[in-house]
Order: sequence, then C-alpha cells, then structure tokens
Amino acid sequence: MAYNRVQPQKGYELVMQQIRGRIETGDIMPGGKLPSVVDLAQQFGVGRSTIREALSALKAMGLVTIRQGGGTYAVEVLPQEQPADANDLFQTAESLLELLEVRKVLETGCAHLAATKRAAADMAKLEAIVGEMETFLDDEDLGEAADVRFHLQLAASTHNSLLIHLMESLSGRLHDSMKRSRKLWFYGESSTAKRLLQEHRDIVDAIRKGDGALASDKMREHLQKVEDVLRRAQM
Repeated sequence: MAYNRVQPQKGYELVMQQIRGRIETGDIMPGGKLPSVVDLAQQFGVGRSTIREALSALKAMGLVTIRQGGGTYAVEVLPQEQPADANDLFQTAESLLELLEVRKVLETGCAHLAATKRAAADMAKLEAIVGEMETFLDDEDLGEAADVRFHLQLAASTHNSLLIHLMESLSGRLHDSMKRSRKLWFYGESSTAKRLLQEHRDIVDAIRKGDGALASDKMREHLQKVEDVLRRAQM
C-alpha cells in the first residue's frame, strides 16, 4: 500500500496555527492586541524570525493587522474565506520570482540609463516620490502606490519610449508583486520599512550623481533582497 508524501511543518506554521486558532475561537478578542514579538518568541520558545514569519502569514490571511511601531492586532471582523493553510499564501512565489527576473534585467538597465539621461524635472519627480514614501511609511497601501510610481518614474527618466512602455505594461503585475512580497517581508516592522526607503534613496542619489554603474548596482541590490524573501517563502 502506497502512502501520500507529507511535508514536515515549519516552526512558523505551528506558531501561526496556534495563534490563528485563538483568534478564530475568540480567545484573542476581535481587535485585541497580541503580545510583542519578543514575548511571543519567549512563550513559544522559538526565534523572533519565526514569530515574524507567523505574523506575516496571519496578516496575509487577513487575520491580523500590523501597526508600525504599535504592535499586532486581531482583526475586528474575520474574513469570510481563508486559505486552508499557510502554504496557499506562497503558491504564487514562483511566478513572482519569474517577474522579478524580468524586473532585474529591465530595471537595472533603466537605473543605469536614467543616471545618464535624466533631466532636472525627472530628479524633482523622483525625489518627490521618495518624500511621499517617507510620509507614508506607516501606511502600507499608500506606500505601495508610491513605490510603484517610483519604479515607473525611473523608467520615464530614461526618456526611452520602449522602456517606458515595457514598464507601464508591467505596472499591474508590479503592484501585485510588491503587495505580496511586502506581506512576506513583514513590512509592518519599522526597521524593514526604513531600510526599504533608504534603498530607494540610494538609487536616487546614484542617479543624481550621474553614476550609471552605481545606480544599476543599487537597483540590483534592492531587487536581490526582494528575491531572497520570495525564495525563503518557497523553502
């Protein structure tokens, strides 16, 4: 008799399931605040990264909200439909990685070209968008929208109509990939949000200096970190 293969559960999945159960049974009241990452790590006897992954999965399920600098809270109203398990959240990771491969080819080139062809008006727009990203540091939806505008404006700064068209054709997928990768990235952490902001600033600084190689390298480093997060989701 043959048996179906089973996948050993990861630590974060076990943590996620316990917290999920308490939210769904009302043991954690609707809108109630969860213990801090440090406290949860101590209670479960796991590392903080495991807790962050569990909370990130719960957030993607719509069971918790993460307020930057303010903690994690159970949602007031449970979503009507939820994935069967955490693995469902990451089933699109492979397609996102394929999109990221395209972005790495396309956007590193855009950054390089923008550094040599950008006009003063382009720099003003890029800097204004980075300013918006800082303003919306604790607003995930507006932050995502500003992030998409940044990458589209970067393409516009190349003054190459084909590159601009290619990036615009990807804008919908770009927004979706950012939303999903940020959920996996535990974007609600202040340190993560600030690091992402700094990476965009570094790209703008390189473009302002007219250093195409540096701008390309900074964009590659930024996208590589996103890829690392998605690859961890597949493990």
